[in-house]
Amino acid sequence: MSENNTNRSSAATLIATLGGQPQVVTFTLDALFAQGEQISEVYLVHLSLENPRIRQALHRLQQEFLDDHYAGRRCRLRRAPIQSNGQTLTDIRTAADAEATWQSIRNLIAELKNEGRKLHLGLSGGRRMMALLAMSAAALLFDHQDRIWHLYTPEETLRRVKDGAVMHVTPADGVQLIQTPIVPWGAYFPALRMLAQTSMLTVQEQLRLFTAMEDPACRQVWERLSPRRREVLRAFAEGKRPDEVAAALSISLSTVNTHKTAILAECRVVWGLPDDEPLDYRFLRDRFARFVQQV
Repeated sequence: MSENNTNRSSAATLIATLGGQPQVVTFTLDALFAQGEQISEVYLVHLSLENPRIRQALHRLQQEFLDDHYAGRRCRLRRAPIQSNGQTLTDIRTAADAEATWQSIRNLIAELKNEGRKLHLGLSGGRRMMALLAMSAAALLFDHQDRIWHLYTPEETLRRVKDGAVMHVTPADGVQLIQTPIVPWGAYFPALRMLAQTSMLTVQEQLRLFTAMEDPACRQVWERLSPRRREVLRAFAEGKRPDEVAAALSISLSTVNTHKTAILAECRVVWGLPDDEPLDYRFLRDRFARFVQQV
């Protein structure tokens, strides 16, 4: 593999939904850089530029990415307008518009994953429906390394930064980038990724069937566990990390890890997984998230 291909496969991309608030993109990007992420390109998913607020937001962001550089780093800004029949959608008003939005986002994610990109998905801008549809596409196409993010901005800061009046903040402003849990179904069931080429409704029905099929295996594991280990499993299924489980249950981290190892051993037996297949707490979140809501 050439050096250029190696660099590209190790690079990361931020996909951000865009409405009239350009600062949510720069706040997210700044936070990712602060975490040590190497973001080399940003794709803006947006509706028609006939909307003056979206047009102004794009212009404001373009000023931040002069000559394919952002804050002294090499980072390209790219547009990904939502298309339907060759035209950019002005809004998401109908089921057909939702389908077109889902397909546009799905195609973008699939193309970037085929290039070996690590993806970050920022969903704080634009229509709420756009964010929901993006999460649906990500569930099929994301890998375990990919991340979805929500941006929390305090009300006082919101008023001050509105409409891109301020494009960068300090820790004192209270802006927080929060990871949103997601089950990467396509990583566990590669056949589901083929479904991404079909309609959104077909995918939703197949996902419902797949999750229902998981229930008997989840119940087998559940019934083999002690009450305490069920509490640990539930905490992991709710998206907590090991340290957060320890804090929530008032037990030590080593105790959490002991319970986790025992629970994963039961999972390995029930799912028939080979001994050399690595499992960690994310497996519990991904497989049991739906199940624990029912028990």
